[in-house]
Amino acid sequence: MKMEAPPLLPLLRSRLEGELLAEILLHPDREYNASELATRYGASLPTVVRELDRLAASGVVRSRKVGRVRLVQADPTSRATRPLTELAALSFGPIAVIADEFAGLAGAVAVYIFGSWAARYSGESGPPPHDVDVLVVGRPDRQQLYDAANAAEARLGAEVNPSVRTEKAFNDDDPFVAQLKSQPLVEVWRRRKQPAS
Repeated sequence: MKMEAPPLLPLLRSRLEGELLAEILLHPDREYNASELATRYGASLPTVVRELDRLAASGVVRSRKVGRVRLVQADPTSRATRPLTELAALSFGPIAVIADEFAGLAGAVAVYIFGSWAARYSGESGPPPHDVDVLVVGRPDRQQLYDAANAAEARLGAEVNPSVRTEKAFNDDDPFVAQLKSQPLVEVWRRRKQPAS
């Protein structure tokens, strides 16, 4: 199967390559195993292992084995790590960064990215996005919301524009939500329902 270059960063071979770069480089203190990454990104384990081999060969990630488990982590000593981290943040970073910063919002039940970034991520061609539009579903605390947006903006180096809709408005398709749902909408985070006890 031939993979197409992603519109978010066409110099990469695939969207998976961009997602792996962003996940690993934007969380430099964390180690990942290939199975975890394959599950998270819906890719086959052999495909993820090949991508991780390429990243390790480039010196951008370190790889080690613990028993049969292979662990990878960003290599901060590589001269390529810093510029690639900036590229990863600008292109594929919004999902990881928005998840980090917005997932803890009290009163939020889901977080989505929409607009030009979501369109490029979904494969639509067009100019590179200059900002990230975020939809928070629920009733988040406004100060926490703006703090999260400012933190994400600082990490991404791009403007982050949050919008809020209640669950009822989101499910009843108010005009703004109906327009969003007719275009690419990337789910970043959703609160899991607690099992009945």
